[in-house]
This record gives sequence, C-alpha cells and structure tokens, in this order.
Amino acid sequence: MLRAIAIFVEVAILAAIMYVLLTGVWLTVFDLGLGAKYKKVVAGALALVGSIVVFFFIIHLTSFYPTM
Repeated sequence: MLRAIAIFVEVAILAAIMYVLLTGVWLTVFDLGLGAKYKKVVAGALALVGSIVVFFFIIHLTSFYPTM
C-alpha cells in the first residue's frame, strides 16, 4: 500500500512538471508568431504528448519502483 501511495505522489509531481513544461511550449509557440487558427491543433498535439509522457511515467514507475 505504501508503494502505491509513493508511486501516485511521484507521478503527480512529474505530471505537474510536464504541465509546466508543456504550458511553456504553448506560450512560446504562440509568442513566436503561430496563428490563432492553429490553437486547437497545437492544444491537441500537446495534450497527446502530455498523455503519452504521463502514461510512460506510470508504466515505468510501476515496473521499476523499489519495494518497501
């Protein structure tokens, strides 16, 4: 049970870090001049990348997290 809580906390921290990084990418892309008509496409792409990364974190930590 303690292992599951530790994995959940670590995934939450890593997901928050990825959220901040992807928000920075979002702001940078539109600050550099990408048109507003691409907001849905960029949002979808960043959501897909974020989901894949968080899924990787979950699988990786579940597989390799040390036992307590």
